[in-house]
Amino acid sequence: MKIAFVGKGGSGKTTLSSLFIRHLVASGAPVVAIDADINQHLGPALGLGEEEAAALPAMGEQLPLIKDYLRGTNPRIASAATMIKTTPPGEGSRLVGVREPNPVYDACARPVELDGGAARLMVTGPFTDADLGVACYHSKTGAVELFLNHLVDGPDEYVVVDMTAGSDSFASGMFTRFDMTFLVAEPTRKGVSVYRQYKEYARDFGVALKVVGNKIQDPDDVDFLREEVGDDLLVTVGRSDWVRAMEKGRPPRFALLEEANARALDLLKATVDATYEQRDWERYTRQMVHFHLKNAESWGNERTGADLAAQVDPHFVLGESVATPA
Repeated sequence: MKIAFVGKGGSGKTTLSSLFIRHLVASGAPVVAIDADINQHLGPALGLGEEEAAALPAMGEQLPLIKDYLRGTNPRIASAATMIKTTPPGEGSRLVGVREPNPVYDACARPVELDGGAARLMVTGPFTDADLGVACYHSKTGAVELFLNHLVDGPDEYVVVDMTAGSDSFASGMFTRFDMTFLVAEPTRKGVSVYRQYKEYARDFGVALKVVGNKIQDPDDVDFLREEVGDDLLVTVGRSDWVRAMEKGRPPRFALLEEANARALDLLKATVDATYEQRDWERYTRQMVHFHLKNAESWGNERTGADLAAQVDPHFVLGESVATPA
């Protein structure tokens, strides 16, 4: 199951995504965690020190390896150099799973020990001063999108992505890659403005969207969010002494998380799991192709010198029945 956490900067989406990752690991589930935010904070939120987090390999720097591996023997892709972030898989492509070992995980993922288990953590890599004026941050998230395009995941397997803040998530088709999107919103006008943008953009793509109210102080805050987002409000989260200790670098055992917050995480997991029966792999593949053709026409063909529409395999539908991941 693929889950995105989105929201405006400072809403608490990284904190909540890290809590959800800990919750999944504590339940015994296999988890791949991906930090796709322009500000790389997921590692520290999962307990890594600054030096450990800085030493994580950046997926963007491993893009040639990722492309070469995922290309496999797909005859429609002339070379790894002609692959772009939206290139869809086809017959002969290598697919990736959540539990398996593969060269992509070897190069890009590192285990993060958590209470009761570990998660595989991957990061896009930070947007540095050297990138200013010469690079677009979305080029760094291209490795994540390509990975998700080739991912075959099943029930009780989880990929949790901490997305970039605000509406920047819509700079590509990556927002359609998830079974569930949790939008973290504070009870303020600015907090719900991102929700309205996301709801509008996602309307035509069948994106499953639920709001998690954060930084709730009193019933008036809940009432405000309910008035603004209606039935999309799934659950609210208030102050947490556990989170406060975690932010100081001294988290207690995860089992000591406040009961109300633990129940909220249970509800998030149950909501994600309930989407499995509604999966539509044909629509998922069709959307993948849609955004690939848009990118090919707008910039990809010119940049690669190839007709990237030819990469589309019209008979291929990604899904659990396609093949066992390589």
